[in-house]
This record gives sequence, C-alpha cells and structure tokens, in this order.
Amino acid sequence: MATTSNLSFLLYLTLITTTLYFADSQSFIGVNYGQVADNLPPPDATANLLKSTSIGKVRLYGADPAIIKALANSGIGITIGAANGDIPSLASNPNSATQWVNSNVLPYYPASNITLITVGNEVMTSGDNGLISQLVPAIQNVQNALNSVSLGGKIKVSSVHSMAVLTQSDPPSSGSFDPNLKNTLKELLEFQKENKAPFTINPYPFFAYQSDTRSETLAFCLFQPNSGRVDSGNGKLYTNMFDAQSTDNGKPLFSTSMPSV
Repeated sequence: MATTSNLSFLLYLTLITTTLYFADSQSFIGVNYGQVADNLPPPDATANLLKSTSIGKVRLYGADPAIIKALANSGIGITIGAANGDIPSLASNPNSATQWVNSNVLPYYPASNITLITVGNEVMTSGDNGLISQLVPAIQNVQNALNSVSLGGKIKVSSVHSMAVLTQSDPPSSGSFDPNLKNTLKELLEFQKENKAPFTINPYPFFAYQSDTRSETLAFCLFQPNSGRVDSGNGKLYTNMFDAQSTDNGKPLFSTSMPSV
C-alpha cells in the first residue's frame, strides 16, 4: 500500500506541469511540486521519496520553508518562486527584493541547493499590462539582491511563461513569439543572456492532445510508440510532443539572435 501511495504521489508531482529550461545544456529529470491538493504527504516524506529516485531538480511554486528545509543536503536542485502578487513591490523597491532574498534564500542556502528563482508565473500572458511592464524590473532587483550577497553567479533568476507567448507553434519550426509581447520579451531575453539565466516555459501536452483529433496524438503526447510527425518546414521527424514543444520555443530564441538563452 505504501508503495502504491508513493508512486501515485510521484505521478502527481510529475504531471502537474513540466517546465522547459532553455539555457546551458543539461540532462536531468525534474518534477514540479504542487501543493494544491488534498492529503499530501508531509514535506519530509516527500523529500525522502524524491531522494530515493533519480530526480535531480524540483520546482516549487512558492518558497515554502518546510519544503526547502526538507530538501537540505539532498543535492537536489531547487527552484523557488516569487508570486505574481510580489512583483509590484519587487519592481518598485530594491529593499523588497533584498528582504525577499534574505527571507527565502539566505536561511537555507547552500544546504538547500537553490539554483533558480522564478519571478511570477505566466505573467506575460496574464493580460495585465501593468504587471507585464513590472516583470523585468522585478527580476533585475532580485538579481541585484543576489549579487549583493555574492550569489549572483550561483542562483539564476527567470520567469515562467505559458505556451501562449507563441502565436505560431505548428509545425515546430514555425514557432514565433507574439509580436504584442516583443518589447518586454526582448528586454527579458537581453537580461537572461547577460546573466546566463534560463528561458522557462510551462508546456501543456494535455491541451495539445485535447485540440488535436489525430489518432496518434495520445501516444505522441505520452512518449508511447507512434509513427511520429514530420515538420513540413524542415523535414525533421518528431516522435513526441515534448521535443516538438521544445523546438516551438527554441526557434524564436534563435530568431531573436539569442540562442545562448
């Protein structure tokens, strides 16, 4: 029974959403640790489960101290997040960014291997122009706060986007950013290039499956055997949705002359 419960929870961790990282090339298995659910195991039990696997990274949607502490000395790379509601104060007041880092990073690092701070979640497609305009200043202030305690090169700062930052995604080689977001994205990408920070995306294979009635779509989304799909733009064969969505977002990064992000 315990094994079944652990596997079910690990599946829950994995399926909440997957975040794509475009930066230094790495191979790892990571999960997102969502907490919007009933009867979740306590942080210590979750940490022990993660440590018993080959999982190398975990993303938290916030900065829950109990979870961060539970992952101490595990070697697992931890992503913590500042909420969308934190962005206005982080953007307007450098002291707020300093306080955020002092409260959510310094008490736990380096025992807890915090490697990335995400400022906001899917802000660019929120429709809130005020919040969008504050995103890069907030990220910069958090970066400055890290720099002030000599952690700027050790902990990166980014923001997580939805696939809706793209106006075109099929075929993958035609991927292009929404021109309405061009100015803010350019500013963000320049920051990320300068600081070697990743460009991060929440891909949602389920939505792709839901809107695509082709018979092989389910297998394509679940990494199951299928005949694959040929990109009409470059002739490349894709055998799963993950690779296709990675290319969707990688293509516009090259188009903006920022392939290193």
